Amino acid sequence: MFVKKDKNRIVVKVGTSTLTHNTGKTNIARIAKLASVLSDLKNEGHEVILVSSGAIGVGTGKLRLPERPATTKGLQAAAAVGQCELMFLYDKLFSEYGVVVSQLLFTSDELNHEESKKHLVDTFNQLLEYDCLPIVNENDSISVEELLNGDNDCLSARVAEITASDLLILLTDTDGLYDSNPAENPNAALIESVEEINDEIRSIAGGASKKGTGGFITKVKAAEIATSAGIPVVIMNGAKPTDIYKVLDGKSIGTFFKAVEQ
Repeated sequence: MFVKKDKNRIVVKVGTSTLTHNTGKTNIARIAKLASVLSDLKNEGHEVILVSSGAIGVGTGKLRLPERPATTKGLQAAAAVGQCELMFLYDKLFSEYGVVVSQLLFTSDELNHEESKKHLVDTFNQLLEYDCLPIVNENDSISVEELLNGDNDCLSARVAEITASDLLILLTDTDGLYDSNPAENPNAALIESVEEINDEIRSIAGGASKKGTGGFITKVKAAEIATSAGIPVVIMNGAKPTDIYKVLDGKSIGTFFKAVEQ
């Protein structure tokens, strides 16, 4: 399990299903609880980076659309509206605890371009030095591939990698990775620890969340990116943000992916 230090750099990724109700409207209470927990972690001395999906879901609700747009341009427009609302909420909620937040929107192209990536890393480091809490999202109004397929899971792993973070936590709408689909199999068992991501683990990961664009396939891919860089990963239920404390105390919460020794 994760070994807590006095000062850890932690990346927390939160998905659309955690940030919105089944109605599609913003789950304000849950966002508020997450903000309080992450602010408290900063008070403990940790550095925190939040990778937040949800712009499309929040934008869909803000626009009072009956359902998530079916076209790419509709998704991009909803993301543009939702990103404003998300950052307004985050800024308001974190400011209650004296935490300054910052927004970083970029695409995978920046991460694949060495000069752009260097500038991005410099920005992250300076923001953390200023004691800010960076909030990251894919630039969904520009990037089409991630808009349709990614839901920020792999982006959060890349962020953890380039910032040399100590831990990646993926908040989702289930308790972790199960050995079969718990929606179909009442006897499905939670996999508490994964020593190695192999073909068996990949084969049981799947099924997209109805409100996001990822699923456990993308989460396992993200875990593979991070653990290969020496960063442990925890996939856990985002409905209980206070369980993050338990993770940092070394308790078994969700599914823990062991980092590859470097």
